[in-house]
Amino acid sequence: MEYILTTDNLTKRYGEKLAADNVNIHIREGEIYGLIGRNGAGKTTIMRMISGLSSPTSGSYTINSGNDSGIGVLIESPGIYPNRTAFDNLKIKCIAMNCYSKEYVNSLLKIVGLSDTGKKNAGSFSLGMRQRLGIALALTGDPKLIVLDEPINGLDPQGIVEVRETLERLRDEKGITIMISSHILDELGKLADSYGIINNGELIDEFTNEELMKRCGQYVTVKTDNNERSVEIIRSMGIAGAELTPEGIRINDCLDRTAEINKVLVGSGVSVYELHTTNISLEDYYLSLTGGKKNA
Repeated sequence: MEYILTTDNLTKRYGEKLAADNVNIHIREGEIYGLIGRNGAGKTTIMRMISGLSSPTSGSYTINSGNDSGIGVLIESPGIYPNRTAFDNLKIKCIAMNCYSKEYVNSLLKIVGLSDTGKKNAGSFSLGMRQRLGIALALTGDPKLIVLDEPINGLDPQGIVEVRETLERLRDEKGITIMISSHILDELGKLADSYGIINNGELIDEFTNEELMKRCGQYVTVKTDNNERSVEIIRSMGIAGAELTPEGIRINDCLDRTAEINKVLVGSGVSVYELHTTNISLEDYYLSLTGGKKNA
């Protein structure tokens, strides 16, 4: 899979403060990339540079979108005319970008789930509906990459679900690549394919969802009087996901076989000191890297 966006030591300095410090991001085509970091970590600064809204102090970025439509952007509140309908808001943007047709606007409304808003003015929309209209505005001109800064911030649970489903449709049905930041890490964990963690302007880790599941997710921890022999015994049971770690044995699959594992180990003359299931969330992993409180 090719990268649709990469950054090369992207840096932004405000006086003495480094808001972004030699950041190297890699976003694959057709994925949702979650950018994680507490307030002031540098997420918005990075997104603004990538979107062309701010110039880097040094470094660069490369977009391989295959078209001339640039990047769709929703940073902070969407620029919506409150006394206009959703259709009219999109019509104005389309005319400005020389891509207006009634059918095209209706297709944008459909993909974000706003086809039934009719003559209702955008000012009377719920926050979730306004965010989805903002996403539709970002999609105007058919960019292959859209950048969304905190699009679910402040939404009620229903609004969060609606925005999440919209973004999943864009990825799965339209093949659109999405870069998204969010404070709500549990929701981001349900949505993203890859992640980057920003702390004090630095990208301190970047990983795929598969890599996250190996580091986090749910797994079984086993500690015995002979961990080397025990991991061989467990693997002989057909449990390939057993691996030796400094903390003991970690088992990433066959989580429903803990009683059997214990029985086989004891039957083989091994003393089992500890055997339990561990759950680690994206938020837990983020906090373990940053050493911060739960205010990502």
